[in-house]
Amino acid sequence: MKLNLTRPLAFFDLETTGLDVVKDKIVEISILKIFPDQSRKTLYYLVNPTIPIPKEVSAIHGITDERVKDAPKFSQIAAEIAEFIREADLAGYNSNRFDIPMLTEEMLRCGIDLYIENKNNIDIQTIFHTKEKRDLSAAYQFYCEKELTNAHTAEADTEATYEIFKAQLLRYPDIINDVAYISKTYSMNSSGHLDNSKRILKKDNQYYLCFGKYKDMRFQDIFEKDKGYFKWMYNADF
Repeated sequence: MKLNLTRPLAFFDLETTGLDVVKDKIVEISILKIFPDQSRKTLYYLVNPTIPIPKEVSAIHGITDERVKDAPKFSQIAAEIAEFIREADLAGYNSNRFDIPMLTEEMLRCGIDLYIENKNNIDIQTIFHTKEKRDLSAAYQFYCEKELTNAHTAEADTEATYEIFKAQLLRYPDIINDVAYISKTYSMNSSGHLDNSKRILKKDNQYYLCFGKYKDMRFQDIFEKDKGYFKWMYNADF
């Protein structure tokens, strides 16, 4: 099946040191860019995160400190990655919740803004969970009738995500083969959070804190109660 594209669509997957988009780092990135003529280009890197990879995390994706000790740091490849996806929309599995925020944070640390708000962002997991509610391996088995080998490696997960997306479009005729439509219809980005780590929420023109001892309180109320808390936030690592 051919994807109906007006500009490139970049399927990507990250493996990281953990799940905290602010403190954790990327250790592997794979990008599969599909062009409107259906041609494709790939970009792949192991990445030295400059921090230890926890053993329990290595047990999941198989990437150890030893494997990445001679790999480039993210700052050394950030510009190349940003240029590779500059004109592309983005797609991934759980990407709106994790991969895009993680990639955005890593880029911002390098002084690069990806301008995510100008892209259509398709999260294959959102379509899958809306229709079937399972994980990536089950999605691959369900839609492609294949067993996903080498799961939790960026290359295998990226290729599987691309195949699943095409199979979804074939299976569900009500899903229009249009990137902008799919991004809007199956988006989970309308939560109102202002930051990638979802620590600040805007609701009804009011701002709320989403963590800590003042969780779910309005900024105005916190300021009136404890002005020093904002000084602590300003000096902390957010």
